[in-house]
Amino acid sequence: MTTATGMHDDEPSQPSRADFEHLLAFRASLRRFQRWSEDQAKAAGLTHVQHQLLVAIKGHPGNEAPTVGELADYLLLRHHSTVELVDRAEAAGLVRRVNDARDGRVARVRLTAKGDRILMQLTPSHLVELHSLAAILDELVAAASPSSR
Repeated sequence: MTTATGMHDDEPSQPSRADFEHLLAFRASLRRFQRWSEDQAKAAGLTHVQHQLLVAIKGHPGNEAPTVGELADYLLLRHHSTVELVDRAEAAGLVRRVNDARDGRVARVRLTAKGDRILMQLTPSHLVELHSLAAILDELVAAASPSSR
């Protein structure tokens, strides 16, 4: 059905100034978290990408360690860039490659004790910050919901 403004009822309305303010607030909060996380990783002796790699390995679902391809997907990197990242992390003693038990051509990536220790030191404060970010997002979503207009 077409409304008096020529728009169909099922079409989304144009974003309001408040919508843009909410988007800005969320993006700024997200960027502050990212910068804070990068600083935390640096203080722990990691690059921010190494920290993300360790999280991807530890957070990989299931009983098997992730493959390089799976890590590339998690990190939104090309396969060859992930290979280089794993090479550098392996040289730093953070991870190690192991052959897949069923297919020796497949390499899986595991944390070393050092990598696990550093990740376990970084994670509690990151969880606190994520809960704070989630609360901000909840507020923004509630403020931006169509029922609150």
